[in-house]
Order: sequence, then C-alpha cells, then structure tokens
Amino acid sequence: MNHHRWSTTSPRTNSPANRRTGTLGKRGRRIAVLGAALLLTAGLAGSATAFAPASGTKDRPVSETAAHPTAREAAALTGSAKLYRSAGDDITFSFDAHLAARNNDDPLKATGTFEWSHYADGEGAWAKARVDCLITGGKVAVVSGVVTDSDLPGAKGKRVGVTVHDIGRHDRLGYSWAATGGPAGGLPRCVSSAPFEKVKKGTGDFTVVPWLPEF
Repeated sequence: MNHHRWSTTSPRTNSPANRRTGTLGKRGRRIAVLGAALLLTAGLAGSATAFAPASGTKDRPVSETAAHPTAREAAALTGSAKLYRSAGDDITFSFDAHLAARNNDDPLKATGTFEWSHYADGEGAWAKARVDCLITGGKVAVVSGVVTDSDLPGAKGKRVGVTVHDIGRHDRLGYSWAATGGPAGGLPRCVSSAPFEKVKKGTGDFTVVPWLPEF
C-alpha cells in the first residue's frame, strides 16, 4: 500500500488562561475544542517556559534587564529533511510554522508555511500550504494548512495536516493523506496522522518548540 501517494499520479521535489475556579472559562472552552487534535500528540511538555533577555540589554543593570524579559514563542515547528524510501523515492518536507507568545491561548492563530514534494522515476509533484493551526506537545507537533500552490491537479485550496516527532537524528513524520489519499476539502484544522514515516539519515531534521497552554 503506497501510503505516501496522494493519487494515482506520483507525488516532485521542488522544490488567562483558565484559572482554577471550577469552570474552564472562555479560553478553556476554546482550547477544549482542540482536544481531538491533542490526541495526536505525545502530551504537553513538562518543561518550564524559557526566557531570553531583551535585545540591546548588554549595558543595562541586571535589575532592569530582569524586569523586561522577552518570552519565547508559544510553539514552533521548523526544519527540513527527506523521508527514507528503500526504493529511492525523493521526498522532502520543510516547515516554518510559528505561534506567537501573545497567541498562546489560540493555536488557530499560528502563522507560516510548510511545503513538501515527491519524486519517483522522474515523475512527481510538489505543494506549499499556508499554516492555519499549530499544536505541539513535548516533541510532537501537528500542523495544518491550506494548499496555496501546487502542480498536483486539484490540490490548491484543499487542507492537509502533517505530524512531526522531533527525536533528534531519527525524526518521524505522518500526514493526513495517508488515510484520505490526497488533500481533503473537508479536513478540519489541526488534524493529521500518527508519525509513521522515518527521516532519511543525514538529510536534515525538524525542531519542535513545545506548547505550554495555561489551564
């Protein structure tokens, strides 16, 4: 079964939060709606939020610098790598997806793009999507987006989802069309498959910044 195929056409490389008052509250309900997508992740990260000093603070007193920390972004998925294929298929995925710190309570405000391509025996296709959701938990990320450009017939305007497990040199990846056979018009945001694919050694890797929502 060719799980990586979109269709009979071979896919080308081208490339606050809720306070504990007994109710969830408005923000909690918003996050709860995304519960189904969270099932695709490995759970929320247990690490503390990292902070970096604001730029241009080299000569400022320590007390002033500490009073104006710069929070890291709420979540991110970046990087590029090829997938392993014993038959030699050339499959590449690249991500530049981000959720700003100010939008920590709303993964649907994620921004950025991701793209992928697939070559096999001189034939294939490529696509690029605009991010419309990003949820990360620990080292697992689920990103979805609508295809904005592609040479695969019927792909533009359709939504796809991709899952990445960032485990160093052995990253894994999955995608929504493993089940649908191609980009799906009715696919909800933040939906993808388990990361069943393996990254080809030495071709790059992916980096996931854990989302730390306030419940």
